[in-house]
Amino acid sequence: MADRFAAWPEEYAKRLLSPAGAASLVRSGDAIVIPVGALTPTIAAAIFARRDELRDIDVYELAPAFDPGWFNPGHPAFRMHVELFSTVISREALSGQRADFTSISFAQRFKNEDERSQPVHHADVALVSVSPPDHLGFCSFGLNVWNSRAFARRARLVIAEVHSALPRTAGDSLIHVSEVDAFVEAGPLSPSRVGLGVDCPREIADLVGELVHDGDTIQVGTGSLTNGLPRSGAFSAREDLGVHAELSVPGMTGLVRQGVITGRRKTMNPGKYVAAALEASAEGDVEFVQDNPMFELRDVAYVNDPRVISAHDNMVAINNALAIDFAGQITAESIAGELWSGPGGQQDFAIGAMLSRGGRNVTVLRSTAEQGAVSRIVPNLPAGTIVTVPRQYADHVVTEWGVAHLLGKSDRERAQELIAIAHPDHRAALRRSLAKLK
Repeated sequence: MADRFAAWPEEYAKRLLSPAGAASLVRSGDAIVIPVGALTPTIAAAIFARRDELRDIDVYELAPAFDPGWFNPGHPAFRMHVELFSTVISREALSGQRADFTSISFAQRFKNEDERSQPVHHADVALVSVSPPDHLGFCSFGLNVWNSRAFARRARLVIAEVHSALPRTAGDSLIHVSEVDAFVEAGPLSPSRVGLGVDCPREIADLVGELVHDGDTIQVGTGSLTNGLPRSGAFSAREDLGVHAELSVPGMTGLVRQGVITGRRKTMNPGKYVAAALEASAEGDVEFVQDNPMFELRDVAYVNDPRVISAHDNMVAINNALAIDFAGQITAESIAGELWSGPGGQQDFAIGAMLSRGGRNVTVLRSTAEQGAVSRIVPNLPAGTIVTVPRQYADHVVTEWGVAHLLGKSDRERAQELIAIAHPDHRAALRRSLAKLK
């Protein structure tokens, strides 16, 4: 058998195809999966260009980041499926019933050796993005591992879009040339960066910071408020924080550089910053995480496993919400029947943190919506609203007006705690609603 580490340049050359050549490998009836964070617009566009000759293609996207046109109406070759998290790209297609949404936790999506292999594990074609090969023929998934490795292991056909800008990262981030069926070299494209919206009021950042202690292991989810917590100083006064999180938000890498995040006191993977995806939003971040052994990117099925999360002492989950009702039911994905995003890993981390020794679950939300006209703290969630975190796992809730401590409180006590942190303009109406409840 040839030495694959010596022969990889020839193998890479044989597997290097044009976008059209790679797209020609897709068959009618295939299930195509695009992992979270995979930067594959070149391949996707080439596959979509074959829309008149293909049929019965199921496309599974997790947090869609690009659209070659298959979310638009009028292309019957493609059946679109969005898993776990919707974005602005897929939102209209979902509301127009041109795409289906599947809610299943990351840990269940790739549950090892599960007898229910279909459709949970099914993938004919995996589209992934990688760095160029190193001297041994290993490519890196860059800043986004998520479930790329898991999909690549299960798919009949692996097509990789190569981006020279992707850094090399440690952990589950490597795939060898021999494990990829086709490569497409793409033009210049910056590494994926965590979403927009890094404006967090200082009042909220300070309150969240008081709930985090030196030596805690934290997870900060993406959201309009939580994205801004690091740069608003929520964690700047802490020491020896650890990280076990599905993703990073802007400013987290900077906290590692400043020595705030060290991981020294972590129960699991001490000294390691463990995540399924990293952020590189500041100058020099990409160079800092490149080949940095402190950053360990792991498959999201491991990162989001509540059993792994709960094994961390003093685990603190910090996530965004759209609304919460008096009972403590939290939604981060929909209002009434309108799907906004999805559960992501929020429930996994809420449960894991609450089962952790010394753990806490922190929910962050603005007290109002629609320029103050609507309270996000409500007596009951509107009919049709999807509950992301059940009431039993509601713990600390933070608005710009304070912190409600819900764990162990009665229903009436919970409502009173929440009313106290509602916007003052809505408190009287909320008290009247509470008085009417039996």
